[in-house]
Amino acid sequence: MNIEEIREYCISKEEVSEGFPFDDVTLVFKVTNKMFAILSLDENPSRISLKCIPERALELREKYDSIIPGYHLSKTHWNTISLDGSVPDYLIRELIDLSYELVRIVRKK
Repeated sequence: MNIEEIREYCISKEEVSEGFPFDDVTLVFKVTNKMFAILSLDENPSRISLKCIPERALELREKYDSIIPGYHLSKTHWNTISLDGSVPDYLIRELIDLSYELVRIVRKK
């Protein structure tokens, strides 16, 4: 997936907002005002950070070299994925969905 496909996918979800709260090269997607995806626009390849279930985060890091502990985030609950083409698009969408749901569920409690 490229940056624009990821952006379109993220903003198509219910109650999502986007913005640049940190700088002009880090696009943040929020659901009910809480971050669920952080897209780095100035990297080559680009990277996206997503919230994840801790056990699944570890499994993904073991399986894919391009998935690492969250960059400047909780290493337990976040992964950073290099968008170098090594992680299948379906899995990126699945991980965006998971991150969105994890944040959305917490906010609704």
